[in-house]
Amino acid sequence: MTPGNNGASTPEDDDPFGYLYADGQANGAQPPSGGYGYPNSVNRVRPVGTRQYGQQTFAAQAPPQGAYGQPSAHYAAPETLPGATTTQSPQPGHGGRGGRGGSRGRGPNTRGLLVGAIAVLAAVVIGIGVAMVSGDDEDGGGSQADSTPTQGQNDTEPSPSGSKSAEDEVELPTIDAKALRLDGGAALASDVEGAQSDGGIYVTNLNQPGSTVTWTVNGIPKDGAYTVFVRYSTTDDPQSMTLTVNGKPFGTKLNMDNWAGAKDGDFSKGWTKTFAWPTLNKGTNTISVSCADGDKCNVLLDQLWLKQGRVKD
Repeated sequence: MTPGNNGASTPEDDDPFGYLYADGQANGAQPPSGGYGYPNSVNRVRPVGTRQYGQQTFAAQAPPQGAYGQPSAHYAAPETLPGATTTQSPQPGHGGRGGRGGSRGRGPNTRGLLVGAIAVLAAVVIGIGVAMVSGDDEDGGGSQADSTPTQGQNDTEPSPSGSKSAEDEVELPTIDAKALRLDGGAALASDVEGAQSDGGIYVTNLNQPGSTVTWTVNGIPKDGAYTVFVRYSTTDDPQSMTLTVNGKPFGTKLNMDNWAGAKDGDFSKGWTKTFAWPTLNKGTNTISVSCADGDKCNVLLDQLWLKQGRVKD
């Protein structure tokens, strides 16, 4: 070698593009004649589609032309090749843990939905039945109207219910005819049957003006409304007399109608009762039944008694 000349094997002599430069040409660089444009490269030009792997050569073959959409007769699925593993998807009814009906967790649980629907339907039916029963109880729970005719009700206020608690119930006295004070020609008799007073005694001669019976009653527990009952007998036409309480006439006449329906003067079949609702004072009160001008007093009078509150019986 000489200075400035390192020979043909130096790296710069390997420049594949040295032939393009003046100094490369001076050093004898030639255009490449091998593959890929590099000097001394090996030209390995192969037909397209051929390559060697392990001494075996596979040639790419173009699939035969067939009709559009039709599978090629030369096509084979990968699992059909020798040594391929076939994977089968579980069939309905033959799954693993799912038992009959396929694997669990896939698809709706139709049995559970059916049970739930039946439960909801049963609850609705029960609710409708309860509502219908409740409606019948409310419609039929009202009290019936009192069909008993009012006998001698001498007050315009509404009828009382007559119900009382045990502690409010007070036993009030009853008086027989022979214990009453008689005035104005009233007299005692016992000829007519049916009187309930002691000895069958009753008051007669009340059918003339001024005839009066008076009851002085003691032991009234408190001020308030009370019911006074009068037992009497009459026949044919309705009768009416005057009721006086503590010296003051009651608001209406004491109705003494022929409730028993007795006829032809048969007083033994005419016994009945009437009532009125006066207001009494606590302690002692006086109650009078009299025949005033304009009254109809053809009656026999048997007993008087009191009850607390406004009642009918």
